Amino acid sequence: MELPTEPAQKGSAAIPRPPLVREVLLVAGLFLVYKLGRQLATGHTAEAFDNAHRVWDLERFLHLPGEGSVQTAVLHGDTLVHVVNTYYATVHFPATAAFLIWLYLRRPGHYVWARRVLAAVTAAALVVHLTFPLAPPRMLAATGLVDTGQVYGPTVYGASPATDSLSNQFAAMPSLHFGWALMIAIGLIAATRSRWRWLWLLHPLLTLLVIVGTANHYWLDAVVAAALLGIVLAVVRPPRKAPAAEDTGGAGRPVPHASGGQDAPGGVQGVPDAPALVGARR
Repeated sequence: MELPTEPAQKGSAAIPRPPLVREVLLVAGLFLVYKLGRQLATGHTAEAFDNAHRVWDLERFLHLPGEGSVQTAVLHGDTLVHVVNTYYATVHFPATAAFLIWLYLRRPGHYVWARRVLAAVTAAALVVHLTFPLAPPRMLAATGLVDTGQVYGPTVYGASPATDSLSNQFAAMPSLHFGWALMIAIGLIAATRSRWRWLWLLHPLLTLLVIVGTANHYWLDAVVAAALLGIVLAVVRPPRKAPAAEDTGGAGRPVPHASGGQDAPGGVQGVPDAPALVGARR
């Protein structure tokens, strides 16, 4: 008697995981390159503020909604603005790390794809940071916006860009906060099949409201990040999805059609197999 067996893993799950030590070193190396690249883009204060005025004027020309409307909602209460600042300061890297770890453990094929996409988007963003330094709206007096991190806390930036040795405050465009959050949502939607998977889009939506409400980014910073991600996704394609579960049998073999039709093994279309005819009258 042939016992039923668990369906064979297919698609992304059937791809062996890359060596863990290599992946840890690779991701850590990419992070260090990202941090060093941002440090190379420091300075250029006058250019960063000139570009900020251009971006602000372009948004008004395009009739984009004012960032101040989002910040007004954020400043509705001290607790809310503190939660928003905390989200900005603490969710970005842990969420991305959790996303990659889950894919590595559960969807190795999608992990390799997502890691390549994130690396490419980050590299493209660094090029823009180097060639187009941009002061965030919280620094631009013309916006009338409040630096919520400095006023209410917590903040990840120093009080002055010149004395901030941990980050480049003139790297507003594109927003990797938004670009990475959007990739997390797209990656989880591509790697899972739950009917609720589209709710992952709430993560980049919430991130967009946070980065604008805290005056750390302009709307166009998110638009450019989404455009870069779209270009990378068009080049780096995800692994193919496995066939639907109902189309496979116990060990991943095709399930014969009960009618003995065209796909029935050894049969003729519309005619049952010979053993079935022999045993029919017993």
